[in-house]
Amino acid sequence: MDFFLEICRIPRPSGSEEKMGEYLMSFAAARGLAARKDEVGNVLISKPAAPGFEGRQTVILQAHQDMVCEKDATLDHDFMTQPIETYVEDGWLKARGTTLGADDGMGVAMALAILDSKEIEHGPVECLFTVSEETGLTGATCLKPGLMNGKMLINLDSEDEGQIYIGCAGGMNSMIEFEYKSEPVPTGYLFLRVGVDKFHGGHSGDDIEKGFANANKILARFLNSAQDKYDMRLCSISGGNLHNAIPRDATAVIAVPFADREKIRVDFNVFASEVQDEYHVTEREAKFFMESTDAVAECIEPAVARNIIRSVFAVFNGVYAMSMDVPGLVETSSNLARIRTEQGKVTMVASQRSSVESAKYAVQATVAACFRLAGAKVEQSDGYPGWAPNPKSELLDISVRAYKELFGRDPQVKAIHAGLECGLFLDAYPDLDMISIGPTLRGVHSPSERLELATVPMVFDHLLAILREIR
Repeated sequence: MDFFLEICRIPRPSGSEEKMGEYLMSFAAARGLAARKDEVGNVLISKPAAPGFEGRQTVILQAHQDMVCEKDATLDHDFMTQPIETYVEDGWLKARGTTLGADDGMGVAMALAILDSKEIEHGPVECLFTVSEETGLTGATCLKPGLMNGKMLINLDSEDEGQIYIGCAGGMNSMIEFEYKSEPVPTGYLFLRVGVDKFHGGHSGDDIEKGFANANKILARFLNSAQDKYDMRLCSISGGNLHNAIPRDATAVIAVPFADREKIRVDFNVFASEVQDEYHVTEREAKFFMESTDAVAECIEPAVARNIIRSVFAVFNGVYAMSMDVPGLVETSSNLARIRTEQGKVTMVASQRSSVESAKYAVQATVAACFRLAGAKVEQSDGYPGWAPNPKSELLDISVRAYKELFGRDPQVKAIHAGLECGLFLDAYPDLDMISIGPTLRGVHSPSERLELATVPMVFDHLLAILREIR
């Protein structure tokens, strides 16, 4: 935990991990450990075996350096200059108004604790700290053969104590673009800022089946009904932030005839009440607002604006299919993550995930078809592969046995719908035997992210037991 709190003071947004990399290299130098940094910023620190453990297999411990940087909309916080402020409440470590960064700062901290210790019993270890996992798995994608020597890899990026993960979904992003011409707003119109805020949000893979509302979809639902009822003009629309987070907020600036000002406010109040009732379990903190705002000279041409609103309202979002092989596992999903209004265009990002490659492309095609029917351009990223479970894993056998000996019960062996870097590691190191473990986290990728403190020593003890058992 000391190492984690130290990491909380280091800026490490995805794509800006330079200071974190410097910290890791200095950490290794201060302890006389061999360290290498590759061209993209991945850091590998190696530590020899403890006395009596020479000749055992080299084990790779892996975590990613970067963190998701999300904050409450009203909070003034600069992730590049200000530390994460933590506090403890009811056994959970939390951050004040920002993401905590335990995803995957706790994985980094566990690896550092092993590198730092002179008492822990283990064979040779290599600790791999990758970059930009949260925004495109850049470090894992660019990993070159020859950097690592180990044949067993323990990924420290899971979020449930007592669960050992042996597979994950693959994913891709869809980039959507509507081009439009600006038109003057007619005279006699009232300008309104309308939106939703403080939705639960969460991880678009791990939380997609939990019923959390997508702020972009909720806002589009109201705008769609409003444009059918009023001569409404759309001036701008935005919502969400990161491609791998369920959007927590969305806002639009609209204009309606002055004569309709009271009617649309009544409609919005009714709408807000209905949505709050529908999501009374998952979105208890949700806020809805409609307020007058400064006049805007131009709006999005009405025909395109209608298509934007209707396609966002219509596009598939959420769980597309559940696994037929693993009970309770989401197989395929899509998340409409981000919307932005720029000069002459409205852009969007939607992310698709699946543990079945063909299904991943099928749901992507579903999303693309909806937006193309509305006149948008759609492109897709190359994406990343899933990680297929290995039923003959020696590392899994050791891990299950060690857990049962420690805690007197069997761990759950599972696959996860979120993306892990493990599938990409197999491209450069096809013979790796891998598992993923981690302490219990909730609300990741959102300011409600929290770490259950009691699970940290449990996972760490399990990790040490695994290292002792590997021959």
